[in-house]
Amino acid sequence: MTRTVVATAYGGPEVLALQNVELPPPSPEQVLVTVRAAAANPIDYKLYSGAMGDNPAALPLPIGMEISGVVAEAPGRAVGYTGPLQVGDEVIATGIRGSGYADQVLVDAADVGHKPATLSFEEAAGLLLAGATAWHLLMKTEVGSADTVLIHGAGGGVGLMAVQLAVLRGATVIATASSARHDQLRRLGAQPVEYGAGLADRVRQLGRVTAALDLVGTDEALDVSVELVPDRARIATITGFGRAGELGIAALTGAGDGQAIRNAARPELIKLAAAGELKVAVDKVFPLEQAADAHRYLQSGHARGKVVLVP
Repeated sequence: MTRTVVATAYGGPEVLALQNVELPPPSPEQVLVTVRAAAANPIDYKLYSGAMGDNPAALPLPIGMEISGVVAEAPGRAVGYTGPLQVGDEVIATGIRGSGYADQVLVDAADVGHKPATLSFEEAAGLLLAGATAWHLLMKTEVGSADTVLIHGAGGGVGLMAVQLAVLRGATVIATASSARHDQLRRLGAQPVEYGAGLADRVRQLGRVTAALDLVGTDEALDVSVELVPDRARIATITGFGRAGELGIAALTGAGDGQAIRNAARPELIKLAAAGELKVAVDKVFPLEQAADAHRYLQSGHARGKVVLVP
């Protein structure tokens, strides 16, 4: 038996509860991982809120898509995307179909990579979903060393990854965030700017923007992006889907080609983290039984990095 956090209904964090679940033995294509840390991501609460559908037959709905831990069982010749997997290996796993808030999880071996020794379990749990999303944004907008990229919502999990990856590409980064997060962004190599009235003018004072990444989906972020970036093909959003078509900008998801791009990014992100070139900022750590509190904090918008659960 393993403890697993599930949503018992559709709604707010109050619907989250711990249940005991019997896991089947792993198939030859799977590994059993003892969870050391599980990252909380916005997609987690979007799924149980009902915003993405509310099928009663899916309840109780397991929660969590991103973990780090130790391989407990590896039948057959399990091979992850960083090589063969053996019992005792420290690993990162994504694509676990929403059962990551648990003591143990079954994961397809193809979705498992070896944890960089440079990262703690808490840090490693927050590397791949945010990192792969940021990678996708930068690939789509073709950001390189000749660019000045404007990143809206740079203080969040995806934003902090996007800033670092853009700097590693040699780009100049202008990052919107509240003033409380400006020092953190400066340390990562960005030029921070406060969002709000007059944003476009403040950004112009810092440089000529050639690409923009929208991580917040506000009208301000979208309008300023299209005002400042000459080529709308170099603007991408992961949240502003309602206006993306109207504005002629890219709306990115993890489906189809997007998933292939994000999957291909995983070993590259691990290499960068292993080399100490990519950091994961962990803001708060909650015990598994306080998953609802973790989600209340995540939804408050005050997190300065990843929110993590530990069994």
